[in-house]
Amino acid sequence: MSIVLDWGSDTVRAVPHSEDSILTSQFDERFPSVWPEYNRHGDVLEPLWPLLYETFAEFQFVLVHDRTGEMLARGNSVPMVWDRDPAHLPAGIDDLARRAFAGWPQPPNTLSAMAAEVPPENRSKGLGALLLRAMAALAAGRGYSGLVAPLRPSLKERYPLAPIAGYMHWKGTDGLPFDPWLRLHTGLGAEILKPAPRSLRITGTVAEWETWTGMAFPVTGPYVFPHGLSTLKVDRERNVGRYFEPNIWMLHPVTRA
Repeated sequence: MSIVLDWGSDTVRAVPHSEDSILTSQFDERFPSVWPEYNRHGDVLEPLWPLLYETFAEFQFVLVHDRTGEMLARGNSVPMVWDRDPAHLPAGIDDLARRAFAGWPQPPNTLSAMAAEVPPENRSKGLGALLLRAMAALAAGRGYSGLVAPLRPSLKERYPLAPIAGYMHWKGTDGLPFDPWLRLHTGLGAEILKPAPRSLRITGTVAEWETWTGMAFPVTGPYVFPHGLSTLKVDRERNVGRYFEPNIWMLHPVTRA
């Protein structure tokens, strides 16, 4: 069932894949470059991602302008079981996906964001907050007690050498979180729970990494690369590059329906 959200003087509708599956393919055709190329090749996440739309169709949605029908952004989420102890959260987005598709031992009681995709041309319009509000409404509508998110901090790519455990506590001169995406979440009432330093694993050959990044990796060693949140470890002798993307677990309040 669609969720209607206020967006300034307009309204936006969160349309789930279970209601209109055509929107998903249309969104990919309209906005092919939301993520850096390397981010599309997760060892665990890439093969499981299409299954989100089969197994958890009601939790994948597109934001559509209510008046014009324009597609604006997309949200992906999965139900999970969590006892509210940060120590018992999944190790990251890979672990979350594995556990979700394996099946939880009890009925889910929490919703976890997987992705909040706002195309570059639609950014700075408040759509990130709308995606999170839509996910909170999805969680509330099912009686879940919370919404969590393994957040990908937007400015971390400028500081790839900084450990995520320290970066998540950086503050701006106003005392608010330094990272804009982290700041947006906390502005909506979210709480920082803990870092996930090895949330997403991506492994490829040296040639694949050179294609994904537009860089050359002539010798074995660690590399900083465009849009990477941490370093890429390249082993020329074994012809492999491995990267772990860090995330930050956040908890959003949910008012049950």
